[in-house]
Order: sequence, then structure tokens, then C-alpha cells
Amino acid sequence: MRLGGRLAAAIEVLEDMEARRRPVADALKDWGLSHRFAGSGDRAAIGNLVYDALRRKRSFGFRMGDDGAAALVFSAAIEGLGMTPDALAAALEGDRFAPAMPTQGQLQRFLAADLSEAPAAVAADVPDWLGERLAASLGEGWAGEAAALGERPPLDLRVNTLKADRDKVVKALAPFDARPGDLPPQAVRIAAIAGSGRHPNVQIEAGFQKGWFEIQDEGSQLAALLAGAAPGEQVLDLCAGAGGKSLALAAMMENSGQVHAADSDRHRLAPIHERLSRAGARNVQVHDPREDMAGLFGRMDLVLVDAPCTGSGTWRRRPDAKWRLSETALSKRLEEQDAVLDRAVRFVRPGGRLAYVTCSLLAEENAARIAACLERHPDKGFVVADAGARWDAMVPGGAGRCRIETLAGGTVLTMTPRLTGTDGFFFALLERAK
Repeated sequence: MRLGGRLAAAIEVLEDMEARRRPVADALKDWGLSHRFAGSGDRAAIGNLVYDALRRKRSFGFRMGDDGAAALVFSAAIEGLGMTPDALAAALEGDRFAPAMPTQGQLQRFLAADLSEAPAAVAADVPDWLGERLAASLGEGWAGEAAALGERPPLDLRVNTLKADRDKVVKALAPFDARPGDLPPQAVRIAAIAGSGRHPNVQIEAGFQKGWFEIQDEGSQLAALLAGAAPGEQVLDLCAGAGGKSLALAAMMENSGQVHAADSDRHRLAPIHERLSRAGARNVQVHDPREDMAGLFGRMDLVLVDAPCTGSGTWRRRPDAKWRLSETALSKRLEEQDAVLDRAVRFVRPGGRLAYVTCSLLAEENAARIAACLERHPDKGFVVADAGARWDAMVPGGAGRCRIETLAGGTVLTMTPRLTGTDGFFFALLERAK
């Protein structure tokens, strides 16, 4: 496909999403199925245009003076492909599949627009109601933090130390310019894609098939690291999902002790079995959602709660989510977070720990949920640990690279794309009195 056809396809996908109120992944998949002539490179280029348009929907609309699908896609082409309007027009000349270029007035406005003159939520590329909540959550500089969620993300991998080391994985992935990650000790990073390129499919690589590494954002790796699972411990991953953090914990524990992996949704949990086998993680016991786990009450050294949340920290990868999120959905997540914390405290032994993690930047889902949990369970003897001190001790080179705030005599922390170079993650650790 020529560029004009790719632009037209991206416009078609965005219009389909708007008309049918559907996720971007579904719209792109359906487009690909109905246009089988498009090669993998074409699909990747179209996906880049669509995702870039969604990541920066409001700021592109402000700069172009038009937030329609065509205006957004042309904005994404100019910015994401690094093309001037003249170069873009030249590339589309004679292409019968190409959509009409924006007007000269629109293009001049786009190039001259100053986002410092736009409302903060527009410059931050978020809905107004979320802008208010992010401002309350992150304080001064919130718009810059939110705007960083509009950038393309890198591809992060976690080395499985049960089978490999970082040097081995970096060497195996050298054709993709893989480098040691920034902060986590077992991270490997492939830089964000540029232009119309695409990330490599590392899951077909021999190293992945042998269990040398897993795909996992550096923020998620850091959260598992800070939870501090030690060899020989009894650990419960209460919201295990597909098992990413369970695998990280098993490696940290050197296949000793026991990781209990549980989730309320058997569909989310289903992939864990194949992943455990590939990784050689032998100390993980998977619990069926219907299973009565009362026998584990009061016995866990560590309970990890990777709580269901709005996913606001993952908007670089799922930019459509911020436009579909509603206040009703946020309220539902808060209820789910309280419920899972109420369940989690029952498993922690005296002297044990409870790690609470979300991939959200909203204080309502984060520090506020910990404060509410402490109020509901004063009899359990939980205190908020000093997560900031753990960060300084466990993350070399991490000084000043996360947001640390005080809470109930301890500290909690938030990782962000702007500061930490990761997805947005919140981490708090509760310690139970002996």
C-alpha cells in the first residue's frame, strides 16, 4: 500500500471506532480481516497512525482546529512520520486512494499552534473530568505527566533468571538493538518504534520459546522487586491474571518456597499454565477461582494485590481507554479495589506484608484506597511501610525517579513515564504487627 491508502485506512478505523464505540484493537483486527491484501508492514503503519491519533487526540484537534478522523490522522502523519505538509502533499500526489489534504489554513494553524495557550486538559490530551482528577492526584506538573502518556512506549522484557542472565538475552536480541533496561536489574529494553516501523515479534524468537525472558513493562518489574519476595517464603499473588508478576516472584524466590497464584477470572488466569511451564517456575501453585482458599488465611509472608483499576498508567499502550473511561467505571473500580483489599488482609500472617499495586495515576485508586483499608481494619495492626526508603535501597540509580508521598506515617510511591520511563504504577507496602 502507498501512503495514501494507509492514511485512508487509518481514517476508516477511527470512524469505525467512533460509530460503533469499540476498542481500537478490535477495530484494527476487523479492518485487517476485511482487507487481507494489506501486508504486515501496512497493518503496522496503519496501527501507528491510529494509535498516535488517539494518544494525542485533543492536542492534535486543537492545533488543527478540527478533531475529525481525517484531521487527526494527518496530524499523526506529520508528527509521527516527521513529514512536512509539503512532503506529505508530494507523497500523495496522483494517489487515487489518498484522502483530501487539510486546507492550507488548517496546516498553517497546526504548525503555528502553541499548546501553552490551550486549556491544560487539552495540552495533556485527557478528558476534562480526568484532568481535574489528575491535577488533584499529581499536583503541579500534572499536565506534563499526562502528556508523557501520549508518547510511544518502548518494548520492555524481563529476564527469567531461572534460565538465563541479562547479557545472554541482550546478545540473543542484538538484531533488534536490545539494550539493558534502565532501572530494574533484569530488564531489557527495545526502544519505542519510530515512523511507520513496528516492534519485533519477540515471542517467535528462540530465547522466548526457551523461557529466557517475558514481556513485562519496567514499572511492573519494579513493583514486583519492591514487594520483596524472598526464597523460602509463602507468597500469594491474589490478582495474578496471566501470571506476569507470579513469574517474577518465582524467579526472585529461586524456585523455593511457594507462590500461590489466584484470580477471580478463569479467562485471565488461563495463560499462566503455559507460561509457568516455559519459564521453568516450579514453585507456583495455581488456584482455581472456585477454590476455597480459607486454609491460607493468616499464613502468607507476602500478599501481592495487583488490583483491578482504570489502567490510566497504561495509556501509552491503550490510548483509546482514556476516551472510553467514565466516572461510573471509576466508581466501580474503587469498589472492586476495596473488596480485594478486604480479602487480602485475611491472608497476611502476623509480621507479614501486603503489597498493593495499580497501573493507575489516580489518587482515588491508590493512596485513598490504602487509607480506607487501614480505617476498615484497625484490628489487623497494619502500618504503612517506607516505600521511598525501599526504592532508594533496592533501585540503584533511581534517586528522584519516582513520586514519593507520605501516608499514615509511611510513604507510598508512583512511577510515571515522565519520571521513571515506565508505564504509570502505584506501589504501597503494608506491614502487619507480629
